[in-house]
Amino acid sequence: MELGLAWLAAGIGVGISVLGAGTGIGRLGAAALEAASRQPETAAETRTLMLIAAALIEGIALIACIVCILLAVKSA
Repeated sequence: MELGLAWLAAGIGVGISVLGAGTGIGRLGAAALEAASRQPETAAETRTLMLIAAALIEGIALIACIVCILLAVKSA
């Protein structure tokens, strides 16, 4: 029973981290698109900065998923 609850908690933690990352990347993309539409001459720089920030957000989400799974495995 305890093992099942640990995996359930890990699944909820992974879900929350993925939702947070998706929301963050979505807001980032919307802001970058708006910035590029306001100043088209800076679109290339804006895109580069957006991709770097999106990669950092994805990295944090991946680390959060790994931590959740490791905690579930450790409780077994």
